[in-house]
Amino acid sequence: MFDKLAMYFQYPFVRYALIVGALIALCSSLLGVTLVLKRFSFIGDGLAHVAFGAMAVAAVIGLTDDMPFTLAVTIICAALLLGVGRKTKIKGDAAIAMISVGALALGYLLMNIFSTSANLSGDVCSSLFGSTSILTLTRTEVWLCFGLSIAVLAVFVIFYNKIFAITFDEDFARATGIKSDVYNLVIAVTVAVVITLAMNLVGSLLISALVIFPAISAMRVFKSFKSVTICSAILSVSCAILGIIISILWGTPVGSTIVGVDIVVFLAFCGFGLIKKER
Repeated sequence: MFDKLAMYFQYPFVRYALIVGALIALCSSLLGVTLVLKRFSFIGDGLAHVAFGAMAVAAVIGLTDDMPFTLAVTIICAALLLGVGRKTKIKGDAAIAMISVGALALGYLLMNIFSTSANLSGDVCSSLFGSTSILTLTRTEVWLCFGLSIAVLAVFVIFYNKIFAITFDEDFARATGIKSDVYNLVIAVTVAVVITLAMNLVGSLLISALVIFPAISAMRVFKSFKSVTICSAILSVSCAILGIIISILWGTPVGSTIVGVDIVVFLAFCGFGLIKKER
């Protein structure tokens, strides 16, 4: 097995996949802790379905590179959900459900009506559950993912204290002079970037796993925000790399394999948490 793995590592596309997978997993885990604590765990699902709908629209209008369009649409919807949407009559889970189901249905409808592919069901399945596109990344796409990931990490580090404040008590943060609406918008934009990047890794239906599982796994053992964030990042990157390696060696779907590894780690940390409580 190690000889086979060493052989695969000689190919650039394998190294590209591991680099991009690790970066996306890292960004997802950092934002995941904040989203779980703010009770916005399922915003990943909502925005992923928006991204799916945007990709369908981009395909219909003939865009060769759909990432800029998908990213722009996802950012707008993220801002509506985490920012402006909080001041409307339709809030929280209801707004996420409406946007999620509406975008998913519209995307699938457009792909059926204006389909130019001979394998529509395969295209839809790949978009929803991930595909092997993570293994066919070009050097340009890797650099793009690297740049966007560094930007997300920089935002999280620079605004760490502000994000911490609005995560635990937004009303108190606002009372101390922190512009919570601005920082909610910052979180929304970074979430949209991560969701768009993660589409190629795990597909639109599995993105929430990258956001939720590392965070809740870390919360089984650690209690402080900083400890949970660090542990979540380590777990997420490790699971992503291990999932990609398993997928390459045994030919399993990349996205589903990564989520499967996340589930196993979550169950293990639940066990660690129970042992820690008994002591």
